[in-house]
Amino acid sequence: MFDLDRWQEIYHVLRSNKMRTFLTAFGVFWGIFMLVIMLGSGNGLENSVSRNFADMATNSVFIWTQQTTIPYKGFPRGRRFNYDNDDAVVLRNAIPEIKYLAPRIRGGDFFSTNNVIRGKEAGSFSIMGEYPEFFLIDPLYITDGRLINELDIEEKRKIVVIGKGVKELLFEEDEEAIGEYIQIQGIYFKVVGICKSKRTGEQADRENKNIFMPFTTLQKTYNYGNVVGFFAITSQDGIPVSVVEEKAISILKQRHGVAPHDDRAIGHFNLEAEFRKFQGLFTGIKVLVWIVGIGTLMAGIIGVSNIMLVVVKERTKEIGIQRAIGATPFKIISQIITEAVVLTTFAGYIGLVIGVSILELVNFAMESSGADTNMFYQPGVDFRIAMIALSILVFSGALAGFIPARRAVAVKPIDALRYEQ
Repeated sequence: MFDLDRWQEIYHVLRSNKMRTFLTAFGVFWGIFMLVIMLGSGNGLENSVSRNFADMATNSVFIWTQQTTIPYKGFPRGRRFNYDNDDAVVLRNAIPEIKYLAPRIRGGDFFSTNNVIRGKEAGSFSIMGEYPEFFLIDPLYITDGRLINELDIEEKRKIVVIGKGVKELLFEEDEEAIGEYIQIQGIYFKVVGICKSKRTGEQADRENKNIFMPFTTLQKTYNYGNVVGFFAITSQDGIPVSVVEEKAISILKQRHGVAPHDDRAIGHFNLEAEFRKFQGLFTGIKVLVWIVGIGTLMAGIIGVSNIMLVVVKERTKEIGIQRAIGATPFKIISQIITEAVVLTTFAGYIGLVIGVSILELVNFAMESSGADTNMFYQPGVDFRIAMIALSILVFSGALAGFIPARRAVAVKPIDALRYEQ
């Protein structure tokens, strides 16, 4: 049953000690507020990294050639070599753990000024020769048209998929690009698709300025023979990509006369290992945030406990009077606990609301201003975690009120009445 007199008394007690009430409430508010801000900031950093990985297959490895550093089988050190189409066939047949394998070529002679022309417009862009499998390893958004398919590879079609940045430079904003032709190093190609990077920041800008054509088309059209620039490979589900990485590097060393212990002759980048490093980093950040957050909460809890000890001590005589006129120990204890719970709940809720509001404002400001979200993206906090933290504070506040109140009611009324502060 709702007892109005009881709540009026609680309000009077809290209001009559404004400074003490404020200090207690601020300790609780600050504990929840800082926990929300730190958790949200940590999530914002983690989201930015996860967004840059996007839908990219994290169980992937990229392998390219470098320069030998050890003489081997009559070959001198400092030798450069190229992969070829046969390497791709051998790798596919020799390593059953491979899921996707995509030979790639980056047009090495295509970085001259204005290598791509359309009408009066011209620009310098990266030209990539790709197999369809590559877009399963490192997906892109297709905003219009289609990607490269197997028929394009087989027939060596002169078609291209252009990045968003290429389209914006070579075409008018409302102009249709699909079906139009662009000139790359003097040769015309038909545009069949427009793509957009799934990443953010400078990396997205670079990818949006790429032009993709069938791998076989680039080899034939620009006289690359059977040269392969590098390989993008993913492992079968459940198999560490490091298994594929080791086998592939060993086979490629054997095929190209590279010393088995020459670790610099073949470059490789294991995305799975890199992703795990980031996971470990953010696990560490989360642990640190929780340590600091719990420390802040503990400071709030200790503050509430200290204040409640002082409050109950100051009200010992008042409690004695209440006992003398017939108040039960349960009623006195429940009133003090209610005061503590009301104060911690109100202050904690305000801290939670303000903390979440600040995170939302930061997110809104970044999205509205078009700020670079490469390092910080969608900061937020799990509402359940925030409520658990608030519940812990409320429970601690109740406990902080219960312990001194229980001691106070254990004092005989006559002794309580004689108590002098």
